[in-house]
Amino acid sequence: MWASVLHAGILGTFLKVPYVEPNAERLREWGARAAIYGIPWDSTSISRTGANYGPRGIREVSAQFLTYNATWDFDVVEATGLVDCGDCHVVPADAEKTFAASQRDIGEIVASGAVPVVLGGDHSVTIPAVRAVREHVSNPGLVLIDTHLDTAPHVGGLELSHCCPITRAVDAGFDPAKTVLVAISGWMNPRTEIEYCRERGITVIWLEDLWEMGTRAVVEKALEIAGSDTDGIYLTVDVDSLDGAYAPGTCVPTPGGLNSRELLTLVRGISKGGLVGLDVVETAPSLDSSSRTAAIAGRVVLDALAAHAGAEVLQKGAREGAAP
Repeated sequence: MWASVLHAGILGTFLKVPYVEPNAERLREWGARAAIYGIPWDSTSISRTGANYGPRGIREVSAQFLTYNATWDFDVVEATGLVDCGDCHVVPADAEKTFAASQRDIGEIVASGAVPVVLGGDHSVTIPAVRAVREHVSNPGLVLIDTHLDTAPHVGGLELSHCCPITRAVDAGFDPAKTVLVAISGWMNPRTEIEYCRERGITVIWLEDLWEMGTRAVVEKALEIAGSDTDGIYLTVDVDSLDGAYAPGTCVPTPGGLNSRELLTLVRGISKGGLVGLDVVETAPSLDSSSRTAAIAGRVVLDALAAHAGAEVLQKGAREGAAP
């Protein structure tokens, strides 16, 4: 009898870090301050499927990276005690049971004092993650980097859809006034979703705003809104925020999206404000003829965790100490 999806589970951990079960006591014993958690799920996608292979693809390509960054003279695993908690026990075609299981596991990670790093999966996997964070964090900010607003009230009556993660985050108690949606494309969002943002006071920074303001100014604005007077930021990154040339392996490739440097600048800058959670979603390795989409997803995780753990503080000193 099948117990879960065939491609779930640990064949190799992210960056080859130790596997530790998602249990608060075990994570505290290990000294973990960040933990990878996969949700291989894409049953709510309204477009192409394949993001259920995201966690496996990102873990596999992570073998290309070292844990050490020479530019910053910084080892991300030493700084965070990073471990891998494996994948959610997916119940095929049942979002409620799958998300209940993942919410429990992510709650254990947060309760241990570690930052959960969720690998998707379609964007609906943000829903159990933000619910788990909100159970333990009283005043989190929220930043989305995406082509889409993701503020649909429901999709055909389904509230646990990859079109609804921001809506469900607000339902869970995230303050709309401390929520920022970054790099949104005007061509890929319905009127109902922007009206939801306007009615609730959610800040939308359009892709054209980013082109005009520059990435660093966008970071400053996002931190001012989501990072001021909060307990930290939950950052959710959809790889379809990238131009399709950089991330073809996703459910809805974006023409005219961000380039990789813009995305990493945003991720580093926002993460330095301190993270209470992170997810990277919509990586669909089967839709990519190469590993480039999974690779940039893995790079997002590395840069976010390094910035969160203080790597940027060391950057200037490391450069000044380098030989001319």
